Amino acid sequence: MIRIICLGKIKENYLKDGINDYLKRIGKYHKIDIIELKDNENILFEENLLNKYIDKKNYNIALCIEGEKISSIDFANLININLMNYGNISFFIGSSQGLSDNIKQKMNQLVSFGDITIPHGLFRIILLEQVYRAFKIINNETYHK
Repeated sequence: MIRIICLGKIKENYLKDGINDYLKRIGKYHKIDIIELKDNENILFEENLLNKYIDKKNYNIALCIEGEKISSIDFANLININLMNYGNISFFIGSSQGLSDNIKQKMNQLVSFGDITIPHGLFRIILLEQVYRAFKIINNETYHK
């Protein structure tokens, strides 16, 4: 299973529509779930919420600007290898404050999609699109470049 654990709720319908579209597409390949947690101005409060979802049996990935920048092909390989080795992957997306250092230290890997700032709701769609693209790559299926 792939889990996306994120702080903050999506309110905008256009973002919900995009998220639901990619969840449906990915569902043809693999089970995926999004867990939305309440964001808070206190990063330690958020840290406590996120700690409950860190499972050492899973491959845990923090999505953060200081993480390793990887290509779509490398991202597909990351998903393929770790689903085989661990069975489950959990992606962690922080609030506008980011993720605490303590959370990042508990991750198997830190990944960045670049140095630009992306709103959290939009970032979820970007992550889902990359997960979908990864399954297309893994299955040698065509998908636009």
